[in-house]
Amino acid sequence: MQVQIEARNLTKDFEELRAVDDLSFDVKAGEIFGLLGPNGAGKTTTLRMLSGLLTPSSGEAFINGHSMSNQKIEARKSLGFLTGEMDLYRRLKPLELLKYFGNLYEVPEKELDERINHLADVFGINDFKDRYCEKLSTGQKQRVSIVRTLVHDPQVVILDEPTTGLDIMASEFILQFIRKMAKEEGKTVIFSTHHLNEVERLCDRIAIIHEGKLKHYGTMQEAKSITQRENLADAFFNLVTEA
Repeated sequence: MQVQIEARNLTKDFEELRAVDDLSFDVKAGEIFGLLGPNGAGKTTTLRMLSGLLTPSSGEAFINGHSMSNQKIEARKSLGFLTGEMDLYRRLKPLELLKYFGNLYEVPEKELDERINHLADVFGINDFKDRYCEKLSTGQKQRVSIVRTLVHDPQVVILDEPTTGLDIMASEFILQFIRKMAKEEGKTVIFSTHHLNEVERLCDRIAIIHEGKLKHYGTMQEAKSITQRENLADAFFNLVTEA
């Protein structure tokens, strides 16, 4: 399978702190890849470098074969990035916001309208389309944020904590949608979460990082085998607490 995401020796320093230390991995087309680690491990910094929001101190990120260093526009056209740090525009209504972002990505008008109508229907956004974003519940905002991430039909999707703030029904819907994106539509997904049960259900391979360093890169079964643990949670704790 074709490699769609590549982290090549990514390193990021913030003054005296090395947040990410020589990180390398790749993600193939149609794969759901879990990026795991405790708070402060360097996950969000890694995702921000992959998305082009942060410039690496050294190393390089590639999206769909395009370098984020010198082909950023082409790389970003292929990418949808969801992060909790990106808020919705409070004085826009959901469909207005989706139209705005679709125009930023230069999606043709007819195609954009069809895309918004489809996603708004799938995610139930029409139920609250006439409310301003500032009036939406946490779960409603998260649905709009996910659709904003997908409005230009990217081949590569990076999801940072996509089920945050969602109840069990909404979370299940999102997980099923992620699986469908990868396995039926062939999209490449990086899925970062603290919910290891979600990882076990969805991910084909994982990377576990701690203090900016790669602790495991491979399948969940390999992580369990290396640590001689029976479940992912125990394997995870062993890998991030080993001396």
